[in-house]
Order: sequence, then C-alpha cells, then structure tokens
Amino acid sequence: MKKQVELHQSWLQYLQPEFDKPYMQSLRSFLLGEKSAKRTIYPEGKLIFNALDSTVLDNVKVVILGQDPYHGPKQAHGLSFSVPYGVDVPPSLRNMYKELHQDIGFAVPNHGNLQAWADQGVLLLNATLTVEARKAGSHQGKGWEQFTDAVIHAVNDHCEHVVFMLWGSYAQKKGAFIDAQKHCVLKAPHPSPLSAYRGFFGCKHFSQANEYLHANNIEPIEWQLSTKA
Repeated sequence: MKKQVELHQSWLQYLQPEFDKPYMQSLRSFLLGEKSAKRTIYPEGKLIFNALDSTVLDNVKVVILGQDPYHGPKQAHGLSFSVPYGVDVPPSLRNMYKELHQDIGFAVPNHGNLQAWADQGVLLLNATLTVEARKAGSHQGKGWEQFTDAVIHAVNDHCEHVVFMLWGSYAQKKGAFIDAQKHCVLKAPHPSPLSAYRGFFGCKHFSQANEYLHANNIEPIEWQLSTKA
C-alpha cells in the first residue's frame, strides 16, 4: 500500500487524502494480514494501481468500469477486463471483441492485453483492486470500493467530455453520480456470457465513444489492437 507515493501527481491531487482515511488504514491492515497468512493475492503488489499508473488523470478519455480483478493464476494485471500476453482471453473480453468486430470491423487478436488502450487514455478501472486467488469477490467490502469511487469522482470533476462505459447493473449503480451533462454516459448489459445477448451485442459503444470524442475535438481511441502478441 506504499504505492500511492508513486502515483502521478494529477491523481495524487485528488487521491492523496484517501490514503489517510480510516477505511484505507483498515484496508491496508487487511491486506497485510492476508499476506502474513500466506494467502495469494492478485494482482501482484506493483500492479495494484496499474490502471492509474497507465492512464493519468489529465489524459483520461474513456472509462471502462469492471468489478473484480481476475482470480486465476497469471490473469490479473491491474487493468479491468485485460489479461497479460500468453493468457487465454476470458469470456467477457471475447464478447467485447465480438462487439468491436461487429461495430467497427475490429480484427480479433490472439491475446487479451489491453495495455494499448490504457496508454491512449482508456481508464480500465475495477471497483475492487485486489482479490484472493480462486475466490471471486473475496476483497469486496474491504474499502476498495470507496477508493475507486474517489477515482471516478476525480475524473468526473477534473476532466471534460469523458466517455463512461457502464456495463451491467453494478457498474451503472457505481457510476450513478456521473454528470451526464458534462460527460457521455453509455449503458448496456454486461458482456459476460450470461448477459451479453440481452443488449451488449449491438450497443455500438466503441464507435459511439469515438464519435463523441471527435465531436468534442478530442483524438479518438484506436481500438484495434495488435492481432498477435
């Protein structure tokens, strides 16, 4: 939890006070306790704040909000929906690729690494930034949600003309306070296999995002990823 001193100054302006609040002290104690108990936590410590390190506040153009990090070995690397090179593409991301293909002619890659999006200004933020191995949702309710609410508030307050992609009821509830007059809020069902056919497929969020950015004189996102790792 010492990582906060390395966050970009644009984030620290808003988030530094969070690290001194009781909920964050409690979260720090919880994570240290899990480490002392030899429990495996994902992602590894240096990647917990990867979304904020990769996409500084001043550069945020799009926010894609997830819920938990992946809890399988080698999957989580601190970016929502993304997995490192060499790891099988998870089902929700496969469905995102299907929608991208239908929406903008996206060529589906053989990997699930979304770092190239993050580097362009896509904040790939999970609501909870850590998880115990093989225990989905195990770190929910420990304080991370309050911290990531502060992240979203920072984007809402500091930035102009950001596209928020809120997929599923959880993300939509978490983003309910976003100023839709100042930003573009896109809502759809979650891309998971359980719900993608209820309206995620055909939502055209990726083309809509770029149309909105272009209309506001902001460089659109190049959604196409390298097709091979």
